[in-house]
Amino acid sequence: MAKFNIHESKTHFSSLIERVLTGEEIIISKAGKPVARLVPYVTNISERVPGMDEGKVIINPDFDDPLPEFDQ
Repeated sequence: MAKFNIHESKTHFSSLIERVLTGEEIIISKAGKPVARLVPYVTNISERVPGMDEGKVIINPDFDDPLPEFDQ
């Protein structure tokens, strides 16, 4: 992970983009503190399938009952 300040990143932006395209992550800093991250753009996000997490979440029948500390 390479780190550059804002001035360096503006000066060498094209070469930084080339490095990102090879899979490298670039951190851009202002006054020594990280403010941005350049990472490759991912286009192959898997599609969501309804019901793929079926059975993994359990909701108890009393989930919306009042909490004991609020009973009066």
